[in-house]
Formats: sequence, C-alpha cells, structure tokens
Amino acid sequence: MAVQDFRTCSITGLKVHLPAQNLIIVNAVAAVVLLLIGGLAAAGVALTRLPAVHLLPADWFYRFLTLHGIAMLIAWIIFFEMAGLYLGATVLLNARIAAPKMAWLQFILMLVGTLLIAAMILTGQADVLFTSYPPLKASPIYYLGVILFAVGALIGCFVFFGTLAKARKEGTYPHGSFPLVTFGLACAAIIAVVTLLHGAAIYIPALLWSLGLIGMDESTYRLVWWGLGHPSQQINVAAMISVWYLLGTLTVSMKPINQKLCRTAFVLYVLFINVASEHHILVDPVFSSAHKIWNTGYVMHLAVLASMIHALAVPAGIEVALRKKGFTSGLFEWLKKAPWSNPAFSAMMLSIFIFGFMGGITGVIFGSEQVNITAHNTWRITGHFHSTVVGGTTLAFMGITYYVLPLIFRREVLGMGFARLQPWFFGIGTILMGGGMMLAGAYGVPRRHWDIVNFGGSPFSFAWDPTVYMWLGVFGIGALLAILGGAIYVLVTVLTIFFGKKLA
Repeated sequence: MAVQDFRTCSITGLKVHLPAQNLIIVNAVAAVVLLLIGGLAAAGVALTRLPAVHLLPADWFYRFLTLHGIAMLIAWIIFFEMAGLYLGATVLLNARIAAPKMAWLQFILMLVGTLLIAAMILTGQADVLFTSYPPLKASPIYYLGVILFAVGALIGCFVFFGTLAKARKEGTYPHGSFPLVTFGLACAAIIAVVTLLHGAAIYIPALLWSLGLIGMDESTYRLVWWGLGHPSQQINVAAMISVWYLLGTLTVSMKPINQKLCRTAFVLYVLFINVASEHHILVDPVFSSAHKIWNTGYVMHLAVLASMIHALAVPAGIEVALRKKGFTSGLFEWLKKAPWSNPAFSAMMLSIFIFGFMGGITGVIFGSEQVNITAHNTWRITGHFHSTVVGGTTLAFMGITYYVLPLIFRREVLGMGFARLQPWFFGIGTILMGGGMMLAGAYGVPRRHWDIVNFGGSPFSFAWDPTVYMWLGVFGIGALLAILGGAIYVLVTVLTIFFGKKLA
C-alpha cells in the first residue's frame, strides 16, 4: 500500500485514500446541486398546490412535479449514497478504493443520465411524472437517461463490494466483522442492486417501446416498475440508519448496545423490506386480493420489526453514552444536556423523531391493504413519504455533511450560527408540511391534481370542508420553512467548500 496515497484527518484521525476522497467530493457536490434543483421545483409545486397562490399553469406544474420527484427521491439521495458507500468502504476501513476508474465511470454515467432526464423534462418531452406509467410516453432520450443513471449506480455498488474485498485481502481491516456502519451500508447496497435490476428489467423495454419497436402491457409495467419505485426508498432507509449510527458515534461517542441485534435488524431489511410494494397496485388485477393482503400486511411486519429494533437501539445507545459522561440526574438530564448546539446531533435526533413517529407509523398504517385502498390517491400518502424521505433520510444526510466538510473537503464549517438553525427550520418545516398533507388528505384532497378548487374547469362543482383550508395553510407554512432550511444547508455547504478556513 502506497503511503503517499493516504492522508490523515487532523480532526478525526481517520486515514483517507486520496482517489476515494476525490470521488466522495464529486458525488457529494452533485448531490447538493440536485438538492438545490429539487428544492426550487418543490417551491413551484408547493406554491401551486396552495389555492391562494396557484402559481404555475397545469403543464409546468406537472413538469416541476416530475423534476422534483426525480431530483429529490432519486438523484440527490443516490449521488449522496454513492459518496457514503465510498466513505464507508475506504475511510472507515483504512482501505484503498477498488477500481477507481470504474468508480469515475459510475459518476459520469449518473451525471450524464441526470442531465438527459432533466433536459427532457424541462423541454416538455417527458410529461410522465415520476412513475412514467404507460400509455404516457416520454422521449426515448428520457428512458436512456434513466438507464444510464441506473447502470452508473450499479457500478458504484459493485465498486463498493470490491473495496470491501480489497480491505480484507490487503489486511487493512483484519478484525472480525466490518464496523456496523459499513455493514449497514453493505445491506443498503444489496437492496440497491436488487432494486436497480428491476429498473433495468422495465426501463429497457420502455425504451424499445418509446422507439416503436415493441408493445407494452400496462399492468406488467406497473408491477415491475414498483420493484424499482418502492424498494428505491428502502435503500434510503438502510443508508439513513447507518448514518444514525455514525452520527451517534461522532457526536456523543455512542456504541451500539447490542451489535448482533443491530446487524440482525439490517439483515431483516435485506430479506423483507422490499415487500409491501403491492400497495401501489391494489386495484390492478395482477394478483389476488388474498396475496395483496398477505404482502401488505403480514410479511411487511418483519421489516417493521427491524425498524423497531433500530428505534430502540439508537436512542438507547445515545442515552447510555451521555449518562457515561455524567448526565445521570433524573430520567432526562442526558437529553437536556445533549449537544443540541451541534447541527449534526440535532439533525440526527429530528430525523429519528420524524421518521419514526410520522413516517414509520403512517407507513405501516397506509401500506396495509384495508386502509390503502381509500388513502393511496390522497395527500395522505404524499405526507407519509415526505416524512420518511425528507424528514428522515434527507435530514440525516444533512447532518452527516457537517462532518464530511472537515473530513473530506478539509474546510471548517462557515456560518456555524446558521448551520445550528438549519436542522430546526428544515425539521419543523417538514413536520408541518407532512402533517398538513396527511390531515388535508384525510378529507380527500387528491395526491397530484393541479387545481383542487375548480378541478381544471370540471363541470361538476365540489366544496371542501373549511377545515381543509386550515391544513393547506399549515402545509404552506411548513413547506416555506423546509425550503428555507434547505436553502441554508446549500448556502452553508457551498460557502464552506469555497471560502471555509482550510484545515491542515
């Protein structure tokens, strides 16, 4: 191993492989840029859904909605996860990255794919929303962009696995099992491979269909597509919880209270978290009602068990670590004296709360066949996945950024006062936004409609319960707060990268 290929972080003492550092940087930068683009699209969508503003015309609303879904649910998160995989396989294991040229190919393919997708959406050649259901048809270039992005992400996962093998072979991490964070990221990568193969299985035929070379059965498309669409968010769950364990270690020196139990929970994710996707196709005559009830009810609870284990293990580990620091007075002194001024810690705790109490619980309820049949096409579902992906995953990734900046970019965080406020703006905004969506959806507010007052000039009149407008107001306030929190995050990150004090 060439010593000159490594440097030692002056803050953490971790060794960083320089080729891996460059790959972490470019993937993380691309992720932040896409978060900005997705956030701008989110502002357009939110201000249009509010009847008092109703900003965009119908065509641009659906374009912004498509761009928002792709940028936030897929591109920002997976680019950041690529950076996380390389960090977890190299920095945490003191290892060299395997096949760095292939890792650069991963970045190039994902970047080119993202640019093609965005270009097709913004030029009106892909007005198909996030799900792109046939018979809606986009330009072949759109499907090509999705395929390139997916192939790039697959390459990144295989580079990650190769790096783990390299660490074992070269003896840079000769201990028993890999660290829990790396183990969790490995489980996320396994889920990602299964998910992306589903994407290839449906987007390659969709490309051929858009070229007029083959036909497309709509039910088959929906069934296979949700093998991509639903599990892609389960990649985020495993990665997010890995980040929780890492942030717990970095902020309060947390140690998992039971390593074997935590690892078992990650394995349960690999085996069972990809089920329950059938709640997206409950009215499709693909499977029997008995099978749908079994899939969305009983089997999914094995994945819920895994989440319950983590929900106990992470806060318990934090409590034990803080009590060891001397905060032992009463039941909650440890919580009161926790390092709330550290934005990474507050982001982690808000992520745990929002994901667990708003996202996780509503996911179990709304994902069951009996409830979902009435809830799925309402704003309740949108509120649920904003609680999981925005309040959970995105907030956790924001938190770890405050350690990635000094560790990888070697810059002292600039504007720490704003950074301390950022998780609170974003977290409280997400709580109000997701809560407003779910409570308005309980009255039947539709999930995607551009005009919920006049329904696009429909000849049938409809009057909402006045309470709906109160919840729409709560949603609007929350959306603006979350957008402000996201803007502060992007601003602090960008200013730190360019103008932050250089660390030795």
